[in-house]
Amino acid sequence: MHPSGSLPGKINTAMRPQKQRSGKWQSRFPGRITYVILLMEFMRPFGRRNRGSMEITEERDSYCAKDTFALGKQMGKQAKPGQLFTLIGDLGVGKTVFTQGFAEGLGIMEPVNSPTFTILQSYEGGRLPFYHFDVYRIGDVEEMEEIGYEDCFYGDGVCLVEWADLIEEILPERYTEVRIEKDLSRGFDYRRITLTEKGMDGGLAEG
Repeated sequence: MHPSGSLPGKINTAMRPQKQRSGKWQSRFPGRITYVILLMEFMRPFGRRNRGSMEITEERDSYCAKDTFALGKQMGKQAKPGQLFTLIGDLGVGKTVFTQGFAEGLGIMEPVNSPTFTILQSYEGGRLPFYHFDVYRIGDVEEMEEIGYEDCFYGDGVCLVEWADLIEEILPERYTEVRIEKDLSRGFDYRRITLTEKGMDGGLAEG
């Protein structure tokens, strides 16, 4: 008999330290995975309703009106039926130039200007119907209902809405915000153009 009490030549497995049998992740992060999964399940409904948590932002530099026009044209070429773009910026930053490029990207060759007094101007000459809104003079959101905005916002064309921050409460869940800002520290003609995709629906310009 071995002094340990076991037979000679045999290993007493009862005295051997047992290796803990646990999964790879459990051994490295004991108790944390379950907590994270539960937290994700709890937050998921809030994420679907919270626009702020579902945004993709990209910045572009424009050093002249030609650059702003070119970006608008690029985005017009990529626009898809049912997309809505909002255009935010102070007077004189180049919103009209961007819109003219956007319209050309859609294949619209007729002159395009902001419909400041008519609120809405429609163009049917391109590859998609183009609905250009300028809501600067909107006094109440109900005025948008009077011009039938829902047929444009939820139709098969493409919408571009200037001063859209004034009617934010009636915007669709998914849209692309185009914000144009001056930065005089980088030159008189410089514009910072920020593209923010609300709802992560892939509307940002490529390239």
